[in-house]
Amino acid sequence: MRKMYIVALLAVASWSVQGTEFSQPEPKVADPYQVKFLKRQVAQNMSVGTAIRSIASHYPQDVVPIVDIALDTYPDKYREIIYAAISAQPASTQEIVELALNKEVGSCPSIVKLAIKAEPSYVDFVVQAAANATPDELDEIVRVAVLTEPNSADYIVQTLSREHPSKLVQILSTALDAVPYVGEYMVDSLLAIFPAQADEVVSTAIKGSSSQREQVLRILESAQDAGVADDKIRQYGIDAGFSDEELAGVLSDK
Repeated sequence: MRKMYIVALLAVASWSVQGTEFSQPEPKVADPYQVKFLKRQVAQNMSVGTAIRSIASHYPQDVVPIVDIALDTYPDKYREIIYAAISAQPASTQEIVELALNKEVGSCPSIVKLAIKAEPSYVDFVVQAAANATPDELDEIVRVAVLTEPNSADYIVQTLSREHPSKLVQILSTALDAVPYVGEYMVDSLLAIFPAQADEVVSTAIKGSSSQREQVLRILESAQDAGVADDKIRQYGIDAGFSDEELAGVLSDK
């Protein structure tokens, strides 16, 4: 009986060590048991996506290492694998995106778009993981993210600007080029965390929306709501080509 207990402890210890290896960033050897298990699930379900969903529902703690193995075993099915894994276990979104980007199974924009579509409410985690893994592609990450989920453009801009404050203007400009009609929400979101950079934020937003006069007025209103002084609001408006009469209408609403 004692021998059986010791054997059981060794088995648990062995599994724990393997689990630890999965969490390490260094190259590692896939667990043969998990490889065999995944292939058997694929054979039974006839789809790697269905297999991933099944495994994720029964063994949520193993979804990331299983995705790791799946991307190596079925690299041409990366879209199906990523979508299935994130939609089944959204809490692992950031790890899955980082894993896919590090393996370079697809382009950064395609992985970002795919991950957001799989679980739009985790868009912040997607863009954060993508920007950290591929900072040189920041502009494309912003563009694809706000086009894929425009209703979250303000959160996307806020998250990325908080992570990369020196690129705030770049991030805002890129987002406005893609979805200028939500500029007022971006301004409101950014001024909440960067009040000292109001001039950069408002000026950039107005420049990016200069062809849409109604949108510029809404941006000015958002800036005023955020605490920007009336004289600054008036000057921004005049510089953007508005008359005192038009601006008086904006300022008198407050």
